Amino acid sequence: MNRWWNTLIQRGRARTSGAALVAAFVAALLAPAPAASAAAEPSLNTPAATLDAALKCPSSFNHPNREPVLLVHGTTSTYEESWGWNYAPALRDAGYDVCGVELPNRSMGDIQDASEYVVHAVDKIYAVTGRKVDVIGHSQGNMQMRWAVKWWPHLQSRVDDMVFLANPGHGITGGNLFCIGWCAPALHQFNIGSHFNAALNRDDETPGGISYTNIYSLTDEAITPFTTAPLNGAKNVLIQDVCFGRVVAHFGMLYDAVTYKLVVDALSHEGTAIPSRLPFGKCLDVNLPGVWPHEVVAGTAVTAANFTGEILNATKVPAEPPLRAYAQ
Repeated sequence: MNRWWNTLIQRGRARTSGAALVAAFVAALLAPAPAASAAAEPSLNTPAATLDAALKCPSSFNHPNREPVLLVHGTTSTYEESWGWNYAPALRDAGYDVCGVELPNRSMGDIQDASEYVVHAVDKIYAVTGRKVDVIGHSQGNMQMRWAVKWWPHLQSRVDDMVFLANPGHGITGGNLFCIGWCAPALHQFNIGSHFNAALNRDDETPGGISYTNIYSLTDEAITPFTTAPLNGAKNVLIQDVCFGRVVAHFGMLYDAVTYKLVVDALSHEGTAIPSRLPFGKCLDVNLPGVWPHEVVAGTAVTAANFTGEILNATKVPAEPPLRAYAQ
């Protein structure tokens, strides 16, 4: 783990291919997965080979008693930077088969494009395991997850749990502030009042029989106002209701011990997380299992550097990408 962090810090914005990890997995999946099981669903525009290469899974799935887990990262990040030092190893140690998806352009492009990666990932994992998938997202990753199950409804029977961390559910003021003029496509879509958010939240905000657990924090500096986070139909869990006065920032949702306990509670029970099931003394732990303070410092530094770099250097457009025909 320390070697990984040293490499990450030295390279700044290193991208991990994970080719060795998934070679056998991809080889077993040469036949392209169907874009959708229903003719009325939209086709995937991204080539299947590109979608396959973005899926990071173990070479075999060895825990048939539990649903496999798919981790979806957020804006300006990668799978390894968001999940590789915290949730991925912790969940593996807890007995879960863990996959991740590498969203294109560090999730700065059109969220409608990035959502296809989640659709394909769920379909692939389901095809290999024959089991429903538990999907966990951070920040913008939650928007891809929600978009995927809304417009590709066959996924609603292939996902057991969806767990949202730091969810920008109905748009955030940060999008409006950054997008006074030209900005990255995804940031336009973050805007409160964007066409994307209107389509995402139209009608049912939590469709299908999926168990939706939505964990958010009053001290999340990115999800503003915090009232944007709760979703109709989800189990909305405010961290400060579980542990009064606890400070959990936006990036902190990726290593906070109480957040992790809520996630595992959701994955390991039927239905959503139930805070009252957490053990006595739940608020005493700081970081999730296996995460050391120096890793938090290093991860925060890398995240801050990449955020600044992407805000300055990402491809910028003058307006929000148009909604796809299927979402209009």
